[in-house]
Amino acid sequence: MLVAELQELEEVKGLITRGQQLGVLTFGDVASAVSEVDLDESDVEDLYGHLEKSGIELVEDMDPAQKAAAEALPIDTGKKGRRRQKAALDLKPDMTTDSLQLFLKDIGKVRLLTAAEEVELAKRIERGDLDAKQKMVESNLRLVVSIAKNYRNQGLPFLDLIQEGTLGLVRAAEKFDYRKGFKFSTYATWWIRQAIARALADKARTIRIPVHVVEKLNKIGRAERKLVTELGREPTPEEIADVTGIDPEEVDSIKRSAQAPVSLEKPVGDEEESEFGQFIADEKAESPFDRAADLLTKEAL
Repeated sequence: MLVAELQELEEVKGLITRGQQLGVLTFGDVASAVSEVDLDESDVEDLYGHLEKSGIELVEDMDPAQKAAAEALPIDTGKKGRRRQKAALDLKPDMTTDSLQLFLKDIGKVRLLTAAEEVELAKRIERGDLDAKQKMVESNLRLVVSIAKNYRNQGLPFLDLIQEGTLGLVRAAEKFDYRKGFKFSTYATWWIRQAIARALADKARTIRIPVHVVEKLNKIGRAERKLVTELGREPTPEEIADVTGIDPEEVDSIKRSAQAPVSLEKPVGDEEESEFGQFIADEKAESPFDRAADLLTKEAL
């Protein structure tokens, strides 16, 4: 899709209007606005570049002042702004293992790159310089952790999310085109999100769910939590559909696909001496009543 065609999309026009009013947009705002538009990685890259050239800063999170301004706007995107990403990493949430604490402490010591340094490293990466690629990746691991935090409690441990996000970051470093004029973190965010989402789809469930279904499932989950808070009850599929733009029938179908399978060998009872499968009726087996009737009939004859 050409940049001129992107600019004519109503979703993009709305983004630019909102972004110019605020001076800032989150990557979540952008992803939500174009979720129903068929964009490939090149289109997303062009969109990020166009927004930055329009004077709109792209961030992972909004600070409190930006969040308040976003909520005061009459334009309703259906998404609440998050807090703006900080350069210094918050080491407090989910400190469950020594290895995680050590990793976060180490990446917190790495200095952030300037725009000029990113361009210089990108040029060296194009020439096959592996040291430059490593430095680009190590300097942006904070971004991976910040994004990975948004995907916790969805089936993969936090360290696994960071690992998958880092693979996306490496891919971004290999494909980054500095000539387009926008920041590496802007470009890398898309790759990191994609890598984590694909890992969740492939590895977090016993039965694999396609990535696009996982993305819709996450969208439904966010809308459901928001509506529960607002309504004080479980929302109906129609109410979820109004918020997400997904058909009510599809909402039901996607929620059913998200149900985790239960093993027939799962222990049940206080002493766990029985298995779940022992309590499931065999629909093909002969009914005990029919069996008893047959025996009584044979005895009578």
